[in-house]
Amino acid sequence: MWDPPDEVSSRDFVAQRSNVFLSILALFCFKLFIKLSPLHDAAAQGRLWVLKTLLLQGHDVNTVTVHQITPLHEACLGQHVACARALVDAGANVEAHTTEGFTPMFYACASGSAMCAEVLLAHGARPQGPLYWPSPLHKASSQGHAGCVEVLLTWGADMDLEVPDLGTPLFTACVSQELLSVRQLLRDGCDVQKGRCQNTPLHAAVQIGHASITKLLLEFGADVNARNAESQRPVDLAPPGGATETLLMAYEEDLVPLAEWVWSPGLSGSGPPV
Repeated sequence: MWDPPDEVSSRDFVAQRSNVFLSILALFCFKLFIKLSPLHDAAAQGRLWVLKTLLLQGHDVNTVTVHQITPLHEACLGQHVACARALVDAGANVEAHTTEGFTPMFYACASGSAMCAEVLLAHGARPQGPLYWPSPLHKASSQGHAGCVEVLLTWGADMDLEVPDLGTPLFTACVSQELLSVRQLLRDGCDVQKGRCQNTPLHAAVQIGHASITKLLLEFGADVNARNAESQRPVDLAPPGGATETLLMAYEEDLVPLAEWVWSPGLSGSGPPV
């Protein structure tokens, strides 16, 4: 059916005006919901005196944003230890979790603040949460935050915990190519064979082509004959002609002891073995 031009123009104008009003309303609601409380702001910026003043004035220490982020989350993410301590002393919930399951402990480990993690643990925080929540130990291991890894293990975190899609902390460290985390976990006694499903940490290190991690795993007894769900051994996943393939082949043939294996700049890899 054909509409007169005037009627079409009028309808278009009304539609455009409605869209403008909806856009303004959506923007207002967005700003309203994401606006941080004064306590959030002080914690995020590490303004201890302001934070303590707000607490004395009666501000709710466990106030949350629309995503359930607390001031304690902000303090830990910003590595503001004094603010975190002031918040927990005032009754902040150390086990509070965001809509995505992130706890203050996870934020502390994500930022690499071992001191914030210590504060949380000393006030009752668990070193690891439920299985399907984001794991602080996996996060610290994947980012090379050795201090956080050490603190979590000292307080009883399960170093061999296998999380769906991520695997164990050791597997995560190998995938992330974090040599320091790999060394720390191995020295603390983690299972060198446990990875993600049937993929071992050695499968991950070899496939990435990281010679240093591969050598370290072998030194701690990684099984070169372990097979994954596709019946592949680690050497089957090695980049052809790369450093990890060369290392595994030499190891399997017992041609060169690990202690004498020398990394060559001409081979692909992530630096000399250590």
